[in-house]
Amino acid sequence: MRILITFAFLALAACTGKPSFDDPSLSDRKLNMEEFFDGELVAYGQFQDVLGTVRRSFVVDIKGDWDGERLRLVEDFVYEDGSTEQRIWTLTKTGPDSWTGTAPGVIGQATGQEKDNRFNWVYEIDLPVPSADGTSETLRVTFDDWMWLLSEDRLLNLAYVKRYGFDIGVVTISFEKN
Repeated sequence: MRILITFAFLALAACTGKPSFDDPSLSDRKLNMEEFFDGELVAYGQFQDVLGTVRRSFVVDIKGDWDGERLRLVEDFVYEDGSTEQRIWTLTKTGPDSWTGTAPGVIGQATGQEKDNRFNWVYEIDLPVPSADGTSETLRVTFDDWMWLLSEDRLLNLAYVKRYGFDIGVVTISFEKN
């Protein structure tokens, strides 16, 4: 019975609404990724599982560099338990509002699309996750990131995380330009 209830809950969680470019824009701001992420930023975030429990929180110092063709992001994570991680993204602008990107652990290429004040970034990644015994394991997950420019120096990110096609949680991040 417990397995049936768990499966029903996961199926219901998979049906929750998610953002779409079909949603009306609530702002007249225009997000330009290359402008927003060029320079130094700090981000504050947390991962919540599908039951709403916060499992990890973190702060990220980000150094972005736009050279006219590619955007390089060096992200230095510090988690609540003191552990650290660095991820270096290389994003390439492929059209007026489209992007591709790579980073260590990313399977293939990430793809992104800008529209109005929003950006959608989708990728699959082998993500290091701490185990209960203090070691780390790697989980292959899919991220469906949705970002909204809230002001000239603030961006909100909700990343819907899936494993084997099922929602496992949401990462919420607030980016602030220094």
